[in-house]
Amino acid sequence: MRPTMKDVASAAGVALKTVSRVVNGEPGVHPATAERVRAAIDQLGYSRNESARVLRRGTTATIGLVIEDVADPFYSGLSRAVEAVVIDHGCLLLSGSSGEEPGRERELVETFCARRVDGLIVVPAGDDHTYLRPELEAGTPVVFADRPPGAGLDVDTVLADNAGGARHAVRHLLGYGHRRIAFLGDDAAIFTASERLRGYQEELGGLFDERLVSMRPPSEEAVRGDLGRMFALDDPPTALFTGNGRYTVTTLRALAGRRVALVGFDDFELADLLDPGVSVVAQDPAWMGRVAAELLFRRLRGDGGPPEHIELPVRLMVRGSGELPPSLPT
Repeated sequence: MRPTMKDVASAAGVALKTVSRVVNGEPGVHPATAERVRAAIDQLGYSRNESARVLRRGTTATIGLVIEDVADPFYSGLSRAVEAVVIDHGCLLLSGSSGEEPGRERELVETFCARRVDGLIVVPAGDDHTYLRPELEAGTPVVFADRPPGAGLDVDTVLADNAGGARHAVRHLLGYGHRRIAFLGDDAAIFTASERLRGYQEELGGLFDERLVSMRPPSEEAVRGDLGRMFALDDPPTALFTGNGRYTVTTLRALAGRRVALVGFDDFELADLLDPGVSVVAQDPAWMGRVAAELLFRRLRGDGGPPEHIELPVRLMVRGSGELPPSLPT
């Protein structure tokens, strides 16, 4: 038969409340008495009944995290940072990947909520988050990271300066004499992709040419075809701006060694070891994860202030590829 807290109290010769205080790490117990209680716990093999604790306190010491794809270096970095904060707060992280599918995102969120997680961090795949209203009204804190929630839902959000980063990239290329700058980015329905397109277009102003824009999920075949079409124009691009790390790597493969000025959004492994090194607009996924997680725990501690909308700065990392002068690709 599984020992109870009452059995521990009897073995240690103390009151039941004293055992409860020791088990839950509460103050007010003499060190010698606490040591006697712990010895009885070890002797009897007592373990706390977490299910009963949850029913009494209404918390589970678990946090739910929904990201796009754990295989993506950006999201794995964000996830590791969230987990580190969660562990520091003595909690457990439950996580899952939506694969850019809104239905999967909702399924994961609802599964986590059914397990009574104390809070949620969500990288949204869809733009309809009305399904979260019952959880928010019930007091479950939610923080959105990397992308905002759908229209009509005002909750804590942590983003990067996507449009500003794109403007930095284009301004850098313009500074090296480029006037025909192409943009290859992900599906325009994705918030980050559309924001980077907006910054690109704003910085180009009258130089913007829609023929130099391609917005769709990256594949080497598709990128090679888009580049071929752009380079066949009478006034082809002399520089490229790629909208995320996967797009940059795919574009480099599609270029097959041809030298053309390029700046990518997002840093990636070995970018500095290529020849030339790849200039990038770098955001910090670990920073984003830490900020989102700490904001969530502030809410769990009772911070009832208005929703916060945090935009983290990005930085241009100059390595050589964005500094190539205007010339036709060879």
